[in-house]
Amino acid sequence: MSVFLDAGALSLAVSGGLWQQVEVVESTGSTNADLGVRAREGAPPGVVLASGHQSSGRGRLARSWEAPPNTSIACSVLVAPTRPLAEWGWLPLLVGMAVTDGVRASTGLDARLKWPNDVLVRDRKLCGILCESVGDADAPRAILGFGLNVNLRADQLPVPTATSTRLEGSDVEATAILAAVLRSLETWFVAWDEGEDVAEAYRRRCDTIGREVTVRVAGGDPVAGTAVGVDASGGIVVATASGERTFVAGDVEHLRPA
Repeated sequence: MSVFLDAGALSLAVSGGLWQQVEVVESTGSTNADLGVRAREGAPPGVVLASGHQSSGRGRLARSWEAPPNTSIACSVLVAPTRPLAEWGWLPLLVGMAVTDGVRASTGLDARLKWPNDVLVRDRKLCGILCESVGDADAPRAILGFGLNVNLRADQLPVPTATSTRLEGSDVEATAILAAVLRSLETWFVAWDEGEDVAEAYRRRCDTIGREVTVRVAGGDPVAGTAVGVDASGGIVVATASGERTFVAGDVEHLRPA
């Protein structure tokens, strides 16, 4: 049993609804990759795989991500959305909402979202998210993965703009934080999957709206403007000198406080 993550306590806290099988491993290459293998081998939806260390973690755009053992939560869950594949772009945003709410509920920290799904505290990154589809057209499923910094010290941060719950003043243990996030993720995923419009709830948590931003997209020039909203598909709406533009993917840089 991991000291950092208590598998029994976590299972007791979240099992019985969407999450049917909760597992904790001491270390792995990547919880997303491990769960992907199991999904292709027929694992049912509802599996939660968490670890206090992964050596081959990945972020968006194939960026590598690793933290010292028992300083960050790596967690992936397997779900089977019933909404059309064209709407699955909402999945990473749902995870961002869940992490934001779970961190707020468990630690009291003022977590906020940077579009599309970076979770920030005081403009410093606390959590990164990576969602992937698995399966075939007849039985599509999704892996929702996130890495959440808990016990990282200042000298262990991967970049100066990162942070951890401990650095932000919280001494809440990783198990309690992850349990709160998973409960919130169940709430948001079920609501979305049953057809609820979650766009307004996302907007209330999104700290990008109202800021001067630069949006960088692959193969294109940077676009500067003011983020004025998030549309029904989860895209960020930016007012530029030439009019409003909507982006469904890209890296956003906050240029000034909201």
